[in-house]
Amino acid sequence: MTWVVWRQHRNQAYIAAAALAAFAVLMLVTGLQMASEYRSALGLCAASHSCSNLASTLNLENSAVSAVVTLTVVVPCLLGVFWGGPLVARECETGTSQFAWMQGISRTRWLAVTVGWTMLAAAAWGGAVSALVTWWSSPVNSLNLQNFQPSQFDIQGTVPMGYAVFAVALGIAAGALVRRTLPAMAITVVVFTLVRLLVSEDFRSHFITPVTKTLNFLLHARAILPTGSYWMVSSGLVGPSGPVRSGPLNGGPSLTFDGVPIPVSELPSACRTLLFQTSTKSASGFPSCLAAHGYHAVLSYQPADRYWAFQGIETGIFILLAAILIAVTAIVVRRRDA
Repeated sequence: MTWVVWRQHRNQAYIAAAALAAFAVLMLVTGLQMASEYRSALGLCAASHSCSNLASTLNLENSAVSAVVTLTVVVPCLLGVFWGGPLVARECETGTSQFAWMQGISRTRWLAVTVGWTMLAAAAWGGAVSALVTWWSSPVNSLNLQNFQPSQFDIQGTVPMGYAVFAVALGIAAGALVRRTLPAMAITVVVFTLVRLLVSEDFRSHFITPVTKTLNFLLHARAILPTGSYWMVSSGLVGPSGPVRSGPLNGGPSLTFDGVPIPVSELPSACRTLLFQTSTKSASGFPSCLAAHGYHAVLSYQPADRYWAFQGIETGIFILLAAILIAVTAIVVRRRDA
């Protein structure tokens, strides 16, 4: 049975292997060059004690290569569409599954072998692409502290492997339910996109309760702000009467104080006067004025050291969803008339 699966899908395997090899060469050549540039720049700035400005002065990424890396976000969906969607649907359309069952191969065995090898290949391919992207991105991550940004989080670490397994399982389940290849492929694209957006936009920030920190304007703000590649979930200004509305109010000017948006019209008049004066003494007295009037900033964030915990949680969610979809597929295949 394993040999039959290989004979059926070997062309897909060859194409995938060739694409992966080409991508690996691109990542290795450009990644080594980028890592060398980063190490050299880091050594120079350490000697001149100017590394705090390195992120604004050093540009490591090649725009064309960066675009290719960003586009790897669609790899799991492509695996689901072209590997998962046709897997069962095409067998049903052509009747080859019925032929296999008439030859003494049970539906359970046929499904276990076919789906098992496909899921394993998807996990391996998604993991290989993610490993290359993670290695290639490490200098840029260190420079820009961007690990938690959705554009980076979704293509690095372990989550692309979870996405790939889920996408293929979704395609297989859709094919088993509708028994038509093209509708199964379309369903895979739509449902996969919706689930991914739902998890990243609505659920991800709630995986672990964020850390909340109060910023006292009388202290040096940078001393108590988070460090490293943290994820700022929310920030705001709290006054004597409660939270202050963030962002520009009625189109008026706003001030960003260490990442906290402050509508100028919501500030005490005495502090507004200090803000718009040009003298150094007035500018330095602005934070003290806010503190004296009972204002402080509240930051809610995920620390940098939770990155791999978030990766593990999200990967686990998509693997669990994949297991549920495969269970549904097994039930449908075993109960539906041949």
